[in-house]
Amino acid sequence: MDTVIYYVCLPLAYLMKGLWMLVGNYGVAIILFTLASKIILFPVSVWIQKNSILMVKIQPEINFLKANYAGNLDAIAEGQSKLYKREHYHPMLSLIPLAIQILLLLAVVYIIYHPMGYLFGISNETANALANYIGADTGDSGFQLLVIQAIKDGTITASTPIEGVDPAYLESIIEKVSSFKLNFLGMNLCSVPSKVLGWYFLLPVVAGLSSWLMCFTQNLSNVIQHEQGKLNKYGIMAVSVVLSLYLGFFVPAGIAVYWIAGNLLSIAQMYLLNLMINPKKYVDYEKLEESRKALADSKAFGKMDKKDPLYKQMKARQKQDYKKFTHIVNKHIVFYSEKSGFYKYYKELIAELLKRSNLVIHYVTNDFNDVIFDIAKEEPRIKPYYIGLKKTAVLMMLVETDMFVMTTPDLDKYYLKRSFIKKDIEYVYAPHDSLSVHMGFSDGALDAFDTILCTGKHVEAEMRRIVEMKNLPEKNLVQFGFPLLDNLVEAGRKENENRKAGKVKEILIAPSWQEDNILDSCIDQIIKGLYGKDYKICIRPHPEYVKRFGYQMNKLVEKYKDYDKEQLSFELDFSSNRSIYSSDLLITDWSGIAAEFCFATERPALFINTKPKVSNPEWEKVGITPMEIKIRKILGVDVEKEDLGNIADIVKDLFKNQSKYKTEIREYYKDYTFNHGNAAEKGAQYILKSLSQKNKK
Repeated sequence: MDTVIYYVCLPLAYLMKGLWMLVGNYGVAIILFTLASKIILFPVSVWIQKNSILMVKIQPEINFLKANYAGNLDAIAEGQSKLYKREHYHPMLSLIPLAIQILLLLAVVYIIYHPMGYLFGISNETANALANYIGADTGDSGFQLLVIQAIKDGTITASTPIEGVDPAYLESIIEKVSSFKLNFLGMNLCSVPSKVLGWYFLLPVVAGLSSWLMCFTQNLSNVIQHEQGKLNKYGIMAVSVVLSLYLGFFVPAGIAVYWIAGNLLSIAQMYLLNLMINPKKYVDYEKLEESRKALADSKAFGKMDKKDPLYKQMKARQKQDYKKFTHIVNKHIVFYSEKSGFYKYYKELIAELLKRSNLVIHYVTNDFNDVIFDIAKEEPRIKPYYIGLKKTAVLMMLVETDMFVMTTPDLDKYYLKRSFIKKDIEYVYAPHDSLSVHMGFSDGALDAFDTILCTGKHVEAEMRRIVEMKNLPEKNLVQFGFPLLDNLVEAGRKENENRKAGKVKEILIAPSWQEDNILDSCIDQIIKGLYGKDYKICIRPHPEYVKRFGYQMNKLVEKYKDYDKEQLSFELDFSSNRSIYSSDLLITDWSGIAAEFCFATERPALFINTKPKVSNPEWEKVGITPMEIKIRKILGVDVEKEDLGNIADIVKDLFKNQSKYKTEIREYYKDYTFNHGNAAEKGAQYILKSLSQKNKK
């Protein structure tokens, strides 16, 4: 019996034996053993109760975290980890009661199946000899119970010759076993209901009912179980009831008695703990309910009812377009866009390609309402396709084309892969801002691209350094520029010429979407400091913020819906740049819109020092100061969040010195990007030359 289970069971067996000797009834001893185990482990139960209350206490923060960062699993995991550390919460503690319960159950099962060793101190060899005499299989877990039954019904007596067992020793065994009372409430605790049938069948029913009652009361009153979802609540209930029925039918009745007693005592213990440590004193249940609603709304945001006619249209359109795209051969160039608002980054480049060649432009978009579908009606050489994001991941792995152009970084890192079918596709990265590519992008974000359309000298230098550091294959670094910025500058100059003197000053608030951005950290302070000061304030969130944190965006719009629309408005149509041209001042954090605004309007920006957008923690190894850091002191001023109480004075000073900033911004712009005014032309020339070379091959 020198096994692990033996040594685990040994102290529990002493407890069981002591209780049996005390009361003289095995059934009562089992119930008292169950009670004793609850008392001994009560300090652990108190510890678990406190930990459970702590979990529910921080649950509102976790729910809001999941709502605010819906879809961003890394941010959610990081936020939860910080919460757990702050509160000293141990999530694994919830497994302790389950582990203890399983351990105790296994011990009781083992003790009940092996009473000769644990209760009577009979050696394993003697028990086997007695079993062999009656023809019981010693490999059967319940053979000792059969031996006890044989002694009680007279099959084995003191005069029975048992090989290897001394008659005097046998007599003492029979004396011990004969005094062992197995009956409890008219039941033989060694009997298995499925074998003896009869009214023993009530035992599994009672066991199942006790489990149901325990789960029912826990769902109502257990501090943590009450907060579980329906699937968890009723899933646990179903498993527990089924397990109890199984125990009741197929194991000795004594084990079922233990299970029933354990369930009922667990209910009593739960209410005792709630009296001692009342969860209502520690948990803000109103905030918890609010957070649940926020989480539910965030999960529902952007999801369509499958019965919605539009949903059916989208599915049908995707199926049709996917089939059309994959069946077209000789696709020379494909553009990919996540949303309608991204077309503006391609607009001038596509126009130049159409003007300079007879190319057909294949344009894949994840947006059912992308403006490209209207544009394609006027230009037959643009072939648009609506493909949902999940389907796009499959499409890209199977795509066949000569060149694939995209503004989305992280190619081949996550769900967007290079083609598995055509290995020589040239993947071209087209910029969606004019800033640097080594701090705001994740490490390796552009490594899988063959060609980078560089906005300026800074991007070209950064990419050369990255290629050298990582020993990457040489890339085509095209001195491209930023056509969108060219258009903004031209439009801004026209706007300046037509600006009316004395008009109300417009302030554009356009943050980024990363952690600690303006909308999440200090928008209320900014609005409070500027609203009602004769300014026209426009809030333009980053498209990615709306995409990822739709619930939070909707909540913000709802919060300020009753404010004067002439003084405070939200711009959520990203296909338009109206607010960029018309605004007199930009307030941002780390968004790339700063360069676009300042160069286009020659007006300053107010940079809020929120947490920097550092997607690549190793950016400093590149050895080049990112443009997003450089421009903060050149294109305006930067302030700490703690100083926003003076924002009205800071804004007033910026307006006062607009002429000074105009001169400085104009000078800096001259050398900021490549090919002012003809960036699209240069990009188109490169693409057509590359496609021509591929065609010759």
